Amino acid sequence: MTYSVSGSYFESCNCDAICPCRMTDGVVGGRSTYGTCFGAMAWRIEDGHVGELDVSGLGVALLLRYDDDEPGSPWTIALHVDAAGDESQRAALTDVFLGRLGGPRVGVLPWVRKTRQLVSVRPSTIELVPEGDGYRLLVGETIRLRATQAFAGDAVVRCGIPGYDEPGQELLADELGVHEDPFDWKLSGNCAFASRFAYASE
Repeated sequence: MTYSVSGSYFESCNCDAICPCRMTDGVVGGRSTYGTCFGAMAWRIEDGHVGELDVSGLGVALLLRYDDDEPGSPWTIALHVDAAGDESQRAALTDVFLGRLGGPRVGVLPWVRKTRQLVSVRPSTIELVPEGDGYRLLVGETIRLRATQAFAGDAVVRCGIPGYDEPGQELLADELGVHEDPFDWKLSGNCAFASRFAYASE
């Protein structure tokens, strides 16, 4: 099945800014700041289709955790798919973001190419709204992320999730709160990032 989805991307994790996983001034990063990484990612699809289904205007969010020193650094993830979509749209987006439909950019995402533990896939209200230099993200009653302030400096920062060819904005998180078993944390002052993304089946 062919697909094409593009729009806004926003993330935050417990690493210090600039997140060492990013590419900074053309230099690819490495290990996470503290050896164990946990956070949230979100995509707002502004233009998209999966097969014949229009998925424009819908959102996806992903919770994650991994340990750099665990062999293969497998990811533990939970996927939230926009409750505003119908069952077919949600199933289609689940297939895209879990890598079931392939695609060169999705195929290299770490939770697709590595071993993973998928905790859950659930429909949730997903609100991703521009605010300040970044965004505010609300996912159901369990995820609250707000990052409105740009990280100081002139470095060109890119992230492998939207793709290293997509420039973005490193941010400082005002709040990253997650309360959803087995994920539970509340942070501020950690890294965040905003960019554009475009994924397609070919």
